[in-house]
Amino acid sequence: MRADRLISLVLLLRRHGRLTAAALARELEVSTRTVLRDIEALSAAGVPVYAERGRHGGFALLPGFRTDLTGMNHDEALALLVAGSGRAEQVFGLGPALASAMRKVADALPEGHRDTASDAARRLLVDPETDLLSRRPSGEELTGATMAEMRRAVLAGRRLRIHYAATGQAPRWRTVDPIGLVIVRERGYLLATRSGADRTYRLSRVLAAEELPEPAQRPERVDLDRIWRDRCARFLSGDHVTALVRVDPARREELVGTALAVRAEEPDADGRLRLEVTYQDARHAEWALWQLTTDAEALAPQWLRASLRDRAAAMASCYGRPS
Repeated sequence: MRADRLISLVLLLRRHGRLTAAALARELEVSTRTVLRDIEALSAAGVPVYAERGRHGGFALLPGFRTDLTGMNHDEALALLVAGSGRAEQVFGLGPALASAMRKVADALPEGHRDTASDAARRLLVDPETDLLSRRPSGEELTGATMAEMRRAVLAGRRLRIHYAATGQAPRWRTVDPIGLVIVRERGYLLATRSGADRTYRLSRVLAAEELPEPAQRPERVDLDRIWRDRCARFLSGDHVTALVRVDPARREELVGTALAVRAEEPDADGRLRLEVTYQDARHAEWALWQLTTDAEALAPQWLRASLRDRAAAMASCYGRPS
């Protein structure tokens, strides 16, 4: 909305002192023409913004002008700044809103605390791009429009239509009653009910979403943490197969991509990774590990090792026969 953008523009000038129209446009993700119109609107509203021409020119505010927000202490501001230092675009599609909120938090601090909190936030890193083993996170892509539609339905308490691609099935539309959204280890889930039955949908498999006008059939109050724990417990106690696998780090994403869940992960002594992963059933586990050839080794259960060994022996026997 334009009002939020105008506030963000003022806060950017407060923080940086002077910015060109092009720099403001990049920060606000709009055109330079829009920035110029917003500058005119601010001036008309009495905000003391002026233009400086020349090589190092740009737009700035008269010294001493600031917005005001009270009641926030140093540790509260630091907590918000650190929370906003991660990959905000993965927080349910709220990246732009979070970036705007961080600017407001920084500007709200008293003059003497502002630099201290900003410096402290730079010394605390949450969820970096890679870990010590140089593994990149396995974040999932989801279009902003789809995420926004699901988020609106969840928060407004309305039913939701999703075009969902379940594993091994053609995508199809489903109407659900959304309960909440959860992100765990870079993977997002929609918790919902469908015809009264509990359902959990991977966000990366939602191809499109549409908020419906009718209200969702769900309790008014919700304990999302408890619901997630209960669903995890039911999932892990089902007839799934859990395997302990050693894998080449270069093939980790392929292994994780075929599994239903990753229950544990640690580096192995030889540089490989040791993961405890869950599969739908025995056939799923055997198929998934066979795709990785010698880059992955099933350490347990023993029947899975034997099954893969027998398959490899049969393949070798077939191709080892003289022509």
